[in-house]
Amino acid sequence: MPGTVISEAMRAAVGSELGRRVSYPVSESDIRRWALAVYWPEQPPRLFWDAEHAVGTRHRGIVAPEDFNPFAWMCAEVSASPSGADVDGNDPDRTELLLGIPGPGLKFQLNGGLTVEYGERIRPGDVITSVNRLESYSEREGRLGLMLMTVTEDTWTRADGTLIKRTRTTLIRY
Repeated sequence: MPGTVISEAMRAAVGSELGRRVSYPVSESDIRRWALAVYWPEQPPRLFWDAEHAVGTRHRGIVAPEDFNPFAWMCAEVSASPSGADVDGNDPDRTELLLGIPGPGLKFQLNGGLTVEYGERIRPGDVITSVNRLESYSEREGRLGLMLMTVTEDTWTRADGTLIKRTRTTLIRY
């Protein structure tokens, strides 16, 4: 593609891991506190806090709301970026710098949106692993010139490999 900003190094990096986090075991208290914070001032649904009631639901026990974040307060493990670099979160070349490759050198960036796919619900005792990967690059012409769309995918799984959540985020740079 003439005028492309996607280098061979960038193409080769597609599929690479950008980061990994592992949660502490989720407690019933974590779920209750999250549900209270999210649903306040309304009463949270009983399946998030009442074990006796939750056993009779289709979930057969306490489960976390789908938007529950087991990494909100602390992580048991956080992997450094593959490059080992400490990268400014607002740097438009952040994705490539994390991977240790030259970025496209574009100056502006904006959120291009996200999609979320939910799997199983998080339960007390679960340890969740988040793996964030570079999924794809694409380009298109816009009013301000060539735009680079970068999609990253963050996949959360339980220790047994069960999918909890998959989030795809698009970053637009120009």
